Amino acid sequence: MASRWADGRVAVRSRHGSDLGEAFPDIEEAVHRLPDDTAVDCELIVWEAGRLAFERLQQRMHRRGAAAARAAVEFPAHLVAFDLLCVHGSDLTGHPFSERYAALEALFLEEGLSAPWSLCPTTTAPVL
Repeated sequence: MASRWADGRVAVRSRHGSDLGEAFPDIEEAVHRLPDDTAVDCELIVWEAGRLAFERLQQRMHRRGAAAARAAVEFPAHLVAFDLLCVHGSDLTGHPFSERYAALEALFLEEGLSAPWSLCPTTTAPVL
């Protein structure tokens, strides 16, 4: 999850609640682009040679300081956003996913979110 508060603080947390900000300074910087009091559910990924490189992502998780900054240049991470949990302080978790996703799409447009941000595509087509 990536979050930004009105006082300018940001957080990048794993699904287990671990703070990933120090390991991913490039991502922490990108989270500053969110509006105040906003939380986005997303996935961190690293691309290498045209494929997802989970091993590079794992390697980055253990670096701090100068080593993390070098890793950010060598193996940049990306945030793939798939759900909007809170925007401008409004809790959206009680809303249907279709409304949250529409709000997420609007957020991308309004804030001009681009790399390392990506919007995860979704569909309402039934699974056959």
